Amino acid sequence: MGNRSRKYEIGTEENRKFLEDIRQGLFKFGKDFPSPGGSAYYLGDDGTPWKERNREVYVTCRMAHVYAIGEFLGFEGGKALAEAAVKGLCGELHDRENGGWYAGLTAEETPLPGKLCYAHAFVILGASSALLAGVEGAKDLLGEAIDVYDRYFWNEEEGMSCDTWNTEFTVLDDYRGLNANMHTVEAFLAAADVLEDEKYRERAGRIIRRVVSWAEKNNWRIPEHFTKEWKPDLECNKERPDDPFKPYGATPGHGLEWSRLIVQWALSSYPDEKEKAAPYIEAAKNLYHRAISDGWNSDGAPGIVYTTDWDGKPVVHDRMHWTLAEAINTAAVLYRVTGNKGYGEDYAGFMEYLDEKVLDHVNGSWFHQLDRENHVAGTVWPGKADLYHALQAVLIPYYAPEVSIALAVKRGLEI
Repeated sequence: MGNRSRKYEIGTEENRKFLEDIRQGLFKFGKDFPSPGGSAYYLGDDGTPWKERNREVYVTCRMAHVYAIGEFLGFEGGKALAEAAVKGLCGELHDRENGGWYAGLTAEETPLPGKLCYAHAFVILGASSALLAGVEGAKDLLGEAIDVYDRYFWNEEEGMSCDTWNTEFTVLDDYRGLNANMHTVEAFLAAADVLEDEKYRERAGRIIRRVVSWAEKNNWRIPEHFTKEWKPDLECNKERPDDPFKPYGATPGHGLEWSRLIVQWALSSYPDEKEKAAPYIEAAKNLYHRAISDGWNSDGAPGIVYTTDWDGKPVVHDRMHWTLAEAINTAAVLYRVTGNKGYGEDYAGFMEYLDEKVLDHVNGSWFHQLDRENHVAGTVWPGKADLYHALQAVLIPYYAPEVSIALAVKRGLEI
C-alpha cells in the first residue's frame, strides 16, 4: 500500500476510528429529517430540510433503517427518529383507500401517483430494522408491507418482482427492472433474518440465480431493464442516460451492490456447505472485477463513473456517492471472505478517495454527486437526500457479512 495512510487500511484501529467519526457525523447531519407527519424531508447540502421537495417513501424508510441502527450504536435520540419515520409510514404515506404506500407526498401534501416496487421493498427493510429497535407499530407495519408485497409485486411463477402499478393497483406497467429486484433481495434477506422465515431467503436466491445468469451471458455487465416477458431491453432510456433510477447501459455501482448481496445470500444460505456457496462467491468476484475495471479511474480521473455502454466505455462520467459506498462495502466483504489482499488494497484506495473528494468536511455527510473532474454537481442528486448508503459503508466493512446489517449491529457481530 506504499505510503498510504493507515487510516485507510482495513482492519487498523486508525480505519475503525475514521469510520466511527464519519458515522457520528452522519447521525448528527440527518436528525432534522422528520416532517410533522413523520415523512422524511429531502436534506440539503448542510442537512437543512428542503421542504419544497417531495417527501418520498423510500427516503423515509431509509431513515427508519438508519436511526434504528443509530439506536443500537447509542446515538441519542435514534429510536425517536426511527419512530418518527414509522409514524409517517403508518400515517400520511400509507394509502388507506387502495392499500400499500404512495411513492411520496408533494410539499402541498398531494400523493405522488403510482405504486412502486422499489418503495415497497424499502418499507420491508425499514420496518424490519425498526422492529429490531422495538419501535411501536413496526411489527404491524412489517406484516402489512409483506402482505402487500406478496399480493402485488412478487411473482411466484417467475421468481421475480414486477415494478410499477397505478395508484389503485388495477393496472400493471409492462416495464420490469432489476433495481427494484436488487432492493427486494436486500429486503427479503432482512425479513428472513428478523422474522426467522427462510422463505424470503429462498426467494432472494431465485432472483439472484436469474441475475447471475443474465450477467454471465453479458460479460458480467448486468442488464438493468426488461420487457414484461423478462427479455433484456439494452437500449432503454438511451435518450436519458443519467436517469436517477433507470439509466441507460450498465451501472457499475449496481454490479458492486449485487456482488455484495450475492455474497450475503450465499454465506447465509450455505453456512456449512462451502462447495455450494463457492459458485456464487465466484460470480460475485466476477461482478466486482467487471465493475471496477469498467468504472474506477476509467476516464483519467479518480472515482467510479455512473454508467457505461455495453462495451464498458463510460457514458455518464459523473460520480455518485452511493456507487463509492457500494465499492467500499464490496471490497471489504470480498477481502473478509477470500483473504485476497487485492481487495484490501482496493478498499484503501476507495477510503482515500472518500476522504479527499467525497466527504464534505465543512457541512457534513457525503457529496451525493461529483462531475468527471470531481467538482460538486447537482444535476441528478442535488443536496444530500438521506444517509442510507453512506452509513452502511462505514458499518458493513466491520460486521459479519452473512447477516443483514441492522441485525448484525444489534447483535454486536463485529469482525
